[in-house]
Parts: sequence; structure tokens; C-alpha cells
Amino acid sequence: MSPQHKRGKRVRAKSTPRRQRPASMWDGLYGHVEVRRVQPYESRKEYVCPGCHRTIPVGMGHVVCVPSEAPDLRRHWHKGCWERR
Repeated sequence: MSPQHKRGKRVRAKSTPRRQRPASMWDGLYGHVEVRRVQPYESRKEYVCPGCHRTIPVGMGHVVCVPSEAPDLRRHWHKGCWERR
């Protein structure tokens, strides 16, 4: 009998503790992060998303994330990339 099965029932593997990620600028390292939505008609430049490293074309809605203690580190993200970071 395999170690994963016990009398025909599947035994769940013990979960391993998740490793803590080091604090990043997006997790509050530089204070609160203000997230602003950019509407498609407001988008006039092309940007590179730091989440997926793909371009955000002109005319595409996205979000701008600005750390309160380091506003010069603001970045433009795809909305989905920001939510999944």
C-alpha cells in the first residue's frame, strides 16, 4: 500500500510552512502604496509592466502604484499583474 493511501482513502500530505518573502517596496517597505487607475483615454505613453515585463500600449487602461515615502519609484502595472503580485 502506498504511503499516500490508507485503507482506500487518500491521506493529505502535511503542508510545509510557506517561506516568508522579503519585504518589497510594494509590500509597504516604503510606506503605504497609493494605487491609481489610469483610464484608456488617459494613457498616452507606452510603459513596461514590472510584473510581467511586457509593454502597456498607448490607450490601454492600467494602474499606477506610488509608494508614499518614495514617489520617484512609481511604476505602471497591468491591473491583473498588480492584483496577482
